[in-house]
Amino acid sequence: MTSTFRTLTVPLDGKDFPGGLPAFLVRDDVLCWTRREAGLAGFGEIARFTATGPERFLEADIWWRHLVLEADVADSVELPGTGPVAFGSFAFSKTSAHESRLIVPEIAVGVRDGQVWLTQLTFDDGPLTGDTARAALDRWLRSTAAPAAIPPGSTTAAPDPAGDGTLGAVATKGGGAVVRPLPLAAGATLHTGSLSEEAWMAAVEAGVAEIRTGALEKLVLARDVVATIPSGVHAADVLRELAARYRECWTYGVDGLVGATPEMLIQVEGRTAQARVLAGTLDRRDAHGEDGLPMDYATRVLAGSEKQRHEHEIAIQSLTTQLAPFSEAMNAHDEPFILELPNVWHLASDVKAELAEIEGHVPTCLALINALHPTAAVCGTPTLVAGALIRKLEHLDRGPYAGPVGWLDAAGNGEWGIALRGAVIESPDTVRLYAGCGIVDGSQPEAELAETWAKFRPMLESLGISS
Repeated sequence: MTSTFRTLTVPLDGKDFPGGLPAFLVRDDVLCWTRREAGLAGFGEIARFTATGPERFLEADIWWRHLVLEADVADSVELPGTGPVAFGSFAFSKTSAHESRLIVPEIAVGVRDGQVWLTQLTFDDGPLTGDTARAALDRWLRSTAAPAAIPPGSTTAAPDPAGDGTLGAVATKGGGAVVRPLPLAAGATLHTGSLSEEAWMAAVEAGVAEIRTGALEKLVLARDVVATIPSGVHAADVLRELAARYRECWTYGVDGLVGATPEMLIQVEGRTAQARVLAGTLDRRDAHGEDGLPMDYATRVLAGSEKQRHEHEIAIQSLTTQLAPFSEAMNAHDEPFILELPNVWHLASDVKAELAEIEGHVPTCLALINALHPTAAVCGTPTLVAGALIRKLEHLDRGPYAGPVGWLDAAGNGEWGIALRGAVIESPDTVRLYAGCGIVDGSQPEAELAETWAKFRPMLESLGISS
C-alpha cells in the first residue's frame, strides 16, 4: 500500500450511454448529482471524512485540501469534476448529532456538454490505466445492486396516531381546510413524524406571533413524515424517477440522502460563483379551474403577492450580503422569475459573482458554504434568532435536510445545492421525508401545511405513493 492519492481520468464514448448520467443510476449505493443529462455519479468508497458542530465545513475543507495537495493526478479531459472528486452532505444545524460527510469514490463518471469521462481513484500502488478504470466501472455496473445506505444514527418511524396508516393531505379552498386521504402504494403506510399536523400548525402560529413582535422578519419551519414500504425502498429507482420528472432540479444521492432540489446554494467554476435562490411557492394544483394560462395565473398570484415578494426579497438579501465580502463583482436579477416545476411554481432569482482573491487565494466551495449557510431561504432572518426559534418550535433534528449537498474537485470547482424535496432512507423499507415553509407576517397555518404536502409530492410519487 502507498499513502499517495492517485487518480486517472479518461474519456468515454458517450454513444455507449445514450441516457446520459441517469443511465449510471443502477445501484442503490450510487453517489449522485445530476441535472438534465449531465452531472456526476460515484461508486465505491476509498476515503471518508465526518464531522459535527459549527466548524464542520472548515474542517472538511482542510481535510480535502490536505488530501489533494500531493495527489498524483493524470487527467486527459480537464473539465470541472475531473480528477480528484468527493461527494458531500452536511447537517443543517451546527447543533445536530447527524454526521456531515465527504466521500471519495473508487470510480466517478461525469457527463458535461456532451462529453463523458471516467475517473478511477485509489491509494493502492497497482497499475492505473484506462483499461483498469474501465474494468472497475464494469465491475460496479454489473455487480448486484447493494441495499440503500442507512446513515449512522438514524431514527425509527414515529407511531401512527390515527392507527390506520394514513394521513390527510390538506388543501385550502375558500379559506378553509379540506382533508382528503392519501392513496398509498400497495402495503405502504405513512406516519406523522416529530409533530402532528395540528401541532405543526400551532408552531406556525407561534412563529407568526414572534414575527409580529419584531424579533425576526422570517422563519422557516420544517416537518417530517415517515413512509414504510414493505417491498423495499430502492434508492436507484427513486433517483431515476426524480431525474426524469424534475429535469430542472438537481437530483442528489449521498449515503441514503436522496432528493431533487430546485435551489443551488453555490456553484463554483474557476473564479465564477453562481447561486439560485427560491422563496415564494404556489401549488400547481391551485391553478385548476382558473381562467387563462397556468403561467399567467402563477405570475399574477406569486409576483403580484406582497407577502411572496417580501419573503423572496429577504432570501436574496441574505445571500448577497453574505457573498459580497468574497466577490469583486456581483449581478442579481432585478425582478424574480417564475420557475415552473411539475408540482409547484416558485419565485426564483439567479445570482452571479466573480470571486476575489483573499490573502492570495480564491475562496473554496466549502469556505463559501461556511459563510452562506444557512440562508434565509431555509432558516430565516436574523439567522441566530430564527435558528433558536426553529429548535424551540420544530421538535426535529433536521439532520441533512436543508443542509448543503453536492460535490467538489481538487481545482476548487463544485456544485452545492440545498437538500430540499428530499428524504433520508432509514432502513431497507423506511424513509423519512422532509418539507418546510417560509413563515412571514400574514402566513396562514392551513395554507403552509398545504404547501408542505405540495413539497412532499416529488418524493411521495418517486416512492409510488400518489398524493
